[in-house]
Amino acid sequence: MTDKPILPPLQDSDWPPEIADLKDGFAGALNVYRTMAHHPDLLRAWAPLRQHVVKDTALGPERSEVVILRVAFRFGSGYEWNHHVDRATRLGFSAERIAALRAMPEGEDGLIVRAVDMLIDQRRLAPETEAALAEALGRPAVFDLIATVGFYAVLGYILMTYRTPLDAGIADVFSGTGS
Repeated sequence: MTDKPILPPLQDSDWPPEIADLKDGFAGALNVYRTMAHHPDLLRAWAPLRQHVVKDTALGPERSEVVILRVAFRFGSGYEWNHHVDRATRLGFSAERIAALRAMPEGEDGLIVRAVDMLIDQRRLAPETEAALAEALGRPAVFDLIATVGFYAVLGYILMTYRTPLDAGIADVFSGTGS
């Protein structure tokens, strides 16, 4: 990400006192949340949903990364793509598996990618897709898949609107891939 931020992430010295308790946790760790800190009430309200979608999801960490990477790719959110390529790599995803998420992978990843695309393009899952997901992943995971798409869509809107810069230590692998 080379564009200058429209609304730079807040520095510690500018952190709003009403969300001081969030600074040393998730909110202070990443530029996306430091950008959201410009709206303390939103960041405070976001925290419990983030806990569920990111940490407590019925999808589990690998399936969740498949969803997030596909949303990031479809939205063109370099920040999310780069961060989640890093996270997926730490989870053991191969470069080939990650690259396949930009196209149409086989198997369970393909089912998840088709579901993400359907939610973005048609704003709903077809009954047969929902049934296939429920059978493969369980119904709570289907709800979490839908919630994850929405959650990361909103983050993408914020990140791209305010041109949030990548965090230190995250490689920009998105821009060099012809997307």
